[in-house]
Amino acid sequence: MQIFDVVRTTLLSAVVAAATLGGAGGAMAFDDKVFDDNGAVKPKSSPWAVFQFGFSAYKNGHKDQAVEAYRYAAENGQLGATWKLARMYAEGDGVDRNDFEAFKFYSEIVEQDVEPGSPEESYVSDALFALGNYLKKGIPDSPIKANKVAAQEYYMRAAANYRNPDAQFEMGKMFLKGDGGVKASVRQAGRWFQLAAEKGHAGAQATLGNLLFQSGKVVRGLAMMTAALDRAAPADQPWIRSMQEEAFALAGEADRRTAIALAEDILTKGTAQ
Repeated sequence: MQIFDVVRTTLLSAVVAAATLGGAGGAMAFDDKVFDDNGAVKPKSSPWAVFQFGFSAYKNGHKDQAVEAYRYAAENGQLGATWKLARMYAEGDGVDRNDFEAFKFYSEIVEQDVEPGSPEESYVSDALFALGNYLKKGIPDSPIKANKVAAQEYYMRAAANYRNPDAQFEMGKMFLKGDGGVKASVRQAGRWFQLAAEKGHAGAQATLGNLLFQSGKVVRGLAMMTAALDRAAPADQPWIRSMQEEAFALAGEADRRTAIALAEDILTKGTAQ
């Protein structure tokens, strides 16, 4: 499961649980309790209740109300609301897309003292990865310029502290190329690819498989690339397919058959090991 899916699942579970608990005392009339007649959040409203309302408004297509609710909740300590605002600005979802605004919200999240293993760690993990992506390329027409060394630092925090598979994959690529201020090391790259692959990251599994194939472990490498192609998201399928087909063409017929059988085993067990 990718990190964005983990965060969304965490958010949904929290809201559903809170709504269930609140139901024991009667349904909440969010419209009356949260907003005044001018459409502004009432002073001293419960940040958690406003966050709940924002989630409900968003799901029902009232994204303007959701933004206002999330802003209030975020300003009053609801980290999930800050994350939702960051995602909305990053995607242009209910607001005009503004990557610099998203960057600022993500930065607020990573500045919080959230320990690994806490219920809110997924927000920090995702924010660190997002900041790494922004710093890797920079944000046009903003103060955020490309800085691969800084990007590597954010990726490393997400990869090492929060075990983020997307960040682990990025660290693997940086070690493979000697990018972001790190010394090129196939061994270190393979370590990060392995960690991400064990969590089901198709890109990491394919790249690790290619490294194994090139090192002479033809069957294992080809099997991993084949399994990765089956698991990959549509956006990743073209480059993984190109890599897999090139290796497939170089392999002997016996190795191909064995690799296909092994790939099916990998997919069945759900592991790259």
